[in-house]
Amino acid sequence: MTPEPSQHPAAQVPPAQPTGGLGPLGRRLFAAFALVALASVALLTAAALVGTGRGLSSAHQADRQHTASRVAAAAADAYRAADGWTAADLSAAQTLSDGGGATLTVRDANGHAVLGTNGSGTDHGMPGQEHGPHTRGNASGPTASASVVVDGSTAGSIQLRFPAGAASAGLSVAWGWVSVAALGALALALAVTWFVTRRLTTPVVRVAATARALAAGDRSARARIDAPGELGDLARAFDAMADDVTRTEQARHRLAADIAHELRTPLAALQAGLEELRDGYADPAPDRLAALHDQTLRLGRVVGDLGELAEAESARLSLHLTEVDLSTLVRAAVADRDAELRAAGLTVHTRTGAAPLPVHADADRLHQALGNLLSNAARHCRPGDTVTVTTSSTAAEAFVEVADTGPGIPADELPHVFDRLWRGTRGRATGGSGIGLAVVKELVTAHGGTVTADSSPSGGTRMTLRLPRAGARRSGSALESRATPDVASRANTPRGI
Repeated sequence: MTPEPSQHPAAQVPPAQPTGGLGPLGRRLFAAFALVALASVALLTAAALVGTGRGLSSAHQADRQHTASRVAAAAADAYRAADGWTAADLSAAQTLSDGGGATLTVRDANGHAVLGTNGSGTDHGMPGQEHGPHTRGNASGPTASASVVVDGSTAGSIQLRFPAGAASAGLSVAWGWVSVAALGALALALAVTWFVTRRLTTPVVRVAATARALAAGDRSARARIDAPGELGDLARAFDAMADDVTRTEQARHRLAADIAHELRTPLAALQAGLEELRDGYADPAPDRLAALHDQTLRLGRVVGDLGELAEAESARLSLHLTEVDLSTLVRAAVADRDAELRAAGLTVHTRTGAAPLPVHADADRLHQALGNLLSNAARHCRPGDTVTVTTSSTAAEAFVEVADTGPGIPADELPHVFDRLWRGTRGRATGGSGIGLAVVKELVTAHGGTVTADSSPSGGTRMTLRLPRAGARRSGSALESRATPDVASRANTPRGI
């Protein structure tokens, strides 16, 4: 039996997006950011234009009022010098108004116009000349007025009318500069938006392209993005997932190959023996039939072990959790395997405390895991070796150690002892199936614990189970999430390896 290669139809795998572009997500993000930037720049530009217009208008009005005050002061000096408007020399006031480009009108205290500039600089206020109002420029332009005060009394007033385009010219220049600045800010905002969008979406695009390549069958595809923040975490998590997928697929292939190897030998022996009996090359002697029967038993053990492994892997969905005393459970498991251990010529020591050691567990499943550890020691230790089972605890965890004085496990094989169908040097020599310890790992993991193997201080091997104590369990723990409260009743007899 050989593993079938994975089939990935090319038509079902969407084409990878080029990593140099933004991709659909990037384009949507860029459009959203660009709209925000455009709205922000438009709002700021409008506020700047309105503020600039109002500021310039206020400044121009202040300048006009200042000019009107100076013209009124010059008119007051002329009125004081001539002791009235009739002979007043208003040339100084006219010069000031002409310097501001304004049309000057002077009125007496009764509101009658007594002076007006004629646009050529002629002063109608000179002695002997006819007085009369005259205006020039845009009659709709802005104005500024001021009272002519002489010795504390109002002798009249002046009015300046300025050209309409004087203020708008400065405002147009200011608006032009604000518009240029707004366009520059918008261009800069779009450039920054494109850069930020690319930085944000590049990891996503690369992870998506890597996922497509992985789905298409390229198990070496990795994102390999070293980016800070959540996007970097996403890429690293994806690479870790891809590594796990690759390892799982490799393990599946190895498992299929190992199962084929385990079944091939007894099947070949059975086939050869039965063909000899069928063709008359061998007599159906009792020893011959016993040998064939042994091969069927070996096949049965392999199939049984595989079924036990499958059951252990699904145990997390069917644990019947109750509070049990781990010390009592250990003593029961040792008693159950006592005959097997003594038949192997081993001496067993059990070191459990008198005080209860409560754990939240499925008693049958945990009994099965402990029994597998003891059977493993019985299979691989030498006659005369010692097996010591010890319980201990901390505030949060309970421990079970199964240590032996056997030949030990080579250091390079220790990381693999809990792998499915893995048999080390000792396993190949003793004919183990390589499933018992894998079952232990699955059962202990289903209980929210761990199991490790290392060299024992006595020179053999030490297996250590770590389980959460019943009083230390926390809500939402892995143990609670892996179990259901009620399952179908199971036989109370412990399951052997």
